[in-house]
Amino acid sequence: MYESRDFGAMPILADALQDAGCDSDDILNHCRSDGVHVRGCWVVDLVLGKE
Repeated sequence: MYESRDFGAMPILADALQDAGCDSDDILNHCRSDGVHVRGCWVVDLVLGKE
């Protein structure tokens, strides 16, 4: 997603994070939202360990 700037898989990321034990409503709801996601998305940056 980060390199291609195609964030259509954000809901899939939410499912994967939830399966891995993430229980943060802020993160999961953000990934599943219909809003526009862009490079620099705080959730993607968090997963990638970017600051």
